[in-house]
Amino acid sequence: MRPEILFRLFASVTTLPGVGPRVAKLVERVAGEKVVDLCWHLPTGVVDRRFNPNIAEAPAGRVATLTVRVDSHEKPHGPRSPYRVLCSDDTGFMALVFFNARDDYVRRMLPEGSVRVVSGTVEEFHGGRQMTHPDYIVHLEEKATVQIVEPVYPLTAGLSPKVLVKALRAALQGLPELPEWLEPATLSSHGWQPWADSLRAAHSPESAGDLEPDAPARRRLAYDELLANQLALALVRARMRRARGRALKGDGALRARLRDLLPYRLTNAQQRAVEEIAVDMASPDRMLRLLQGDVGAGKTVVALHAMLVAVEEGAQAAFLAPTEILARQHFETLRPFAEGLGLRLRLLTGRDKGRPRAALLAELAAGEVDILVGTHALLQEDVVYRDLALAVIDEQHRFGVHQRLTLSSKGGGPVDVLVMTATPIPRTLTLTTYGDMDVSRLDEKPPGRTPIDTRAMPDSRIEEVVEGLGRAVARGAQAYWVCPLVEESETVDAAAAEQRHADLQRRFGERVGLLHGRMKAAEKDAVMERFVAGELAVLVSTTVIEVGVDVPNASIMVIEHAERFGLAQLHQLRGRVGRGSARSSCILLYGMPLGETAQQRLKVIRDTDDGFLIAEEDLRLRGAGELLGTRQSGLPEFRLADVEAHGELLAQAREDAASVLADDPELKSQRGAALRVLLYLFERDSAVRLLASG
Repeated sequence: MRPEILFRLFASVTTLPGVGPRVAKLVERVAGEKVVDLCWHLPTGVVDRRFNPNIAEAPAGRVATLTVRVDSHEKPHGPRSPYRVLCSDDTGFMALVFFNARDDYVRRMLPEGSVRVVSGTVEEFHGGRQMTHPDYIVHLEEKATVQIVEPVYPLTAGLSPKVLVKALRAALQGLPELPEWLEPATLSSHGWQPWADSLRAAHSPESAGDLEPDAPARRRLAYDELLANQLALALVRARMRRARGRALKGDGALRARLRDLLPYRLTNAQQRAVEEIAVDMASPDRMLRLLQGDVGAGKTVVALHAMLVAVEEGAQAAFLAPTEILARQHFETLRPFAEGLGLRLRLLTGRDKGRPRAALLAELAAGEVDILVGTHALLQEDVVYRDLALAVIDEQHRFGVHQRLTLSSKGGGPVDVLVMTATPIPRTLTLTTYGDMDVSRLDEKPPGRTPIDTRAMPDSRIEEVVEGLGRAVARGAQAYWVCPLVEESETVDAAAAEQRHADLQRRFGERVGLLHGRMKAAEKDAVMERFVAGELAVLVSTTVIEVGVDVPNASIMVIEHAERFGLAQLHQLRGRVGRGSARSSCILLYGMPLGETAQQRLKVIRDTDDGFLIAEEDLRLRGAGELLGTRQSGLPEFRLADVEAHGELLAQAREDAASVLADDPELKSQRGAALRVLLYLFERDSAVRLLASG
C-alpha cells in the first residue's frame, strides 16, 4: 500500500554506494536498515575546517587546514614507532605522523618537494607541531574539495565516518520531491523550507547552532514527525468514535451497594473520575478514556465502578493486566467486592490449559461470567464473550494501540475502553502517547496511606543498612531490595541481583527470596506468593516489581545504585511500600562520585511524593529520549522531535490534525493526499489502513 514515490526511501541501505552486507549491519546498528532511517540519523556535532593559519600560528588542540611543502620522509625506527613526513612553510616546520602506514602509499600521497593542503587536529610534541593521520591530504588545486564545515555523526565500532557520509550523501541526493503537506501559512510563519531542503540543511550544519532543536530545519522536521503522530492518533480516535457506541447507564444498584461495602469514602478525585466515566458510558458514542493515577491513588476502585455500570446493563467487562502477577493481584483485590455483590468474577492467564480453560471459555461465551480478569490471554482468538461492553486495560504503556483495538473489537458490538496507568506522564507526553483519549487524573491519595520516610546515603554505608534491615526483620517487617540497573540487559541485571541475594542469604538464611526477569513466570509467581504469605522477609529483585505489586506488610524499600534510575522509576519502586499501617522507609543507596543531574534527581525524590510533579521533573532532567527508553516500550520513540524542546509544536500539530480531519475526514483532498504520504513516511501505516477500512 505504500505509495511508489517512497519506494526509494524504504529500500535497503545496501542500495547506497559503499554499503555491502557487512557495512549494512553496522549502519543498521546506528540508524536502521532502510534508506529513510539513515536520513533521520542527524549529525550531533560539526568540525569547522575554516581556520587556515600558517604553521607558526596553528595552536595545539585545534582543527586547522594548512598549506605545506613536503621536505623529507622519516621511516619508523622500530615496530612501534610511527612513519613521519617532515613539512614546512615560510613560518616554521611540522610533522605529519602515520602509524602502521605503508611506505609506498605515504610517498605517493606526499612526494618530496610537492605542496599539499592538509586538514586535521594540530598537536604539540617535544616542542614542535605535528598532525597525526590528517583527515584530508589534497593537491593545492583541489583545496576546494576539503569540506569546510563537516557534520559529525554518531558511529559504531567498525563504521568509518567516510563510509557513512558517502552513503548519506547518496541518500540525500536521491530524495524524492514529495507533495507539500504543510499549509503555506504555516511554512511562512515559521520561515520553513520544503521538506527535502530542510532535511538536506539539517545534514549540512554551518555551525553548532544549526544542531540545536530550535534551528529552523530541525524544527520543520520535528513538526512533520509530530504531525504524523497526532494525525495517526486522531484517526484511531475517529475510528473508535465512528464505530457507534451504546448507551450504558445501569440502574446504579450495584454501585450503591459497593459504596456500603467500601471501608472508606472515595476521594474527590476518585468521585470526579467515576462521574466522568459514567457520563462517557451513558453517551451513545464509544468511550476511550485514560485514567492516570499516582502510585496508590485508588484506580482499581474507580475501574470497578465502571465495570459495574456494564454489569448493571446485563453485559460483561474484561480487565487486562500486563503480567500474571498483576492479573492475580487485581483478581484478589476485586474478589471480596465481587463476593459481596454476588458477581461472577473469573481469572484467565496463560497458565490455564486444557479442560479448566475450555470450561471457563464456555461460561464466558454463555454469559455466565460478569467480569473476566487476565493477561494477554484475553486477546487470544478463541476467547469469545457473549456481550462484552467494557474493556479496562491496566498499565497501557505495556500494550500497543493494536492490542487496544483487538480487545475493543471482542464484543461483537461496540466496546467502551478505559485505560489505566500508574506511571504519571507529563502533559506533553500524554498528548503524544494518548492523544486519542480523554484523560481523567487522580491527583489525591486516599486517606490512610502512611507517608514514606525517604533517605539517600552513599553505598559506603551499606553495612549499616544491612544491620538496620536485620533489626527490622527481627521485628517482623518485610523488605524489598532492588538491585541496580547495570545495563539494558536482563542477563547482567539478573547477575547483579543473584550476587546481592547470595550476600543477604548468608546473613538472613532462607528467608531471602530472588526475583528477576530471566525467571519463568511460574517461578516468579511462586516467589511472590511466598513473599505475600510472609514466608520470605526480604525480596531481592530487579525492576520487575516496579509497577502494581501490592504487599501491605512490606515497609522497607532499599534501592541500590539509585543514581542509575530515572525519577519516575524511583517513585514507582518507592510506591511498593507504605501500603499498610506500619511506618515505611525508602533508602536510596548511591555510588560516588555523584553527578549534578543525579544529585538533583535524588533531591526531588526526597522532597516530594507527588508523581505528577516528579514526572515533569524527570522530563526536564532526562529529556524525552531517555524517558521514552526501551523500558517503557509502548511510548513512541521520536527520531527528530524532542517533546520537551518542541512542546509548542506538539500543541500546534494536535490542532492542525484536528482541523484537517474536521474538514477532510477521509484525507481525500489535495492536502489530504499529501498527508497520507506523510503518514507512510513516518511509518504510521496502520493509521492509513484505518482510513482504507472505513
